Amino acid sequence: MIAANTSSSNPAWLYWALLTVACWGIYGIFLHTGAQGMADPVNGRIKAFLWVGLAYFLTAVLAPLILLKMKGVSIAFWEYPAPGVWWSLIAGILGAIGALGVLLAFGAAPKPTPLYVPVIMSIIFAGAPIVNAVIATTKEHNWPHVKAPFILGIALAALGGFLVTKYKPTPPAKPAAQAAPTQSSPAN
Repeated sequence: MIAANTSSSNPAWLYWALLTVACWGIYGIFLHTGAQGMADPVNGRIKAFLWVGLAYFLTAVLAPLILLKMKGVSIAFWEYPAPGVWWSLIAGILGAIGALGVLLAFGAAPKPTPLYVPVIMSIIFAGAPIVNAVIATTKEHNWPHVKAPFILGIALAALGGFLVTKYKPTPPAKPAAQAAPTQSSPAN
């Protein structure tokens, strides 16, 4: 069910979407920086993921509980409709698996990893809208209503992800260190 205040004259939805773009746009950079900051090349990514989980708990559990309580809405979980609970739980699991996937991608990336952070995030953020568009269109049985610009948008998202991956900025290669000339000992 769509809320009543989603008319096109109310731009609030766009502001919230842009907030998400900004947060998710820097998510990978901060996540990689946090993993590096753990100073543990073997387990640093998993340690960072643990703190991501804590942040999710604080943001996605405590904040809604407080907001619902302030609005006088019941926070008795057993009263919530089962379909809403299960689909929301699955969505949360998928989000957490995705966050873990980002960290595992960083760990598997060629070195130096910081060069691959924008590549990995571009693949994710170009690929996710494509997956979303295909699944949402299929779920809502809207394929008969698809127009060419929609397909073009999907193709351009794929092309954008490919181009960022293929042409990532890389600093010029450092010249190989020249070996110091060997000194032979004088013969006696």
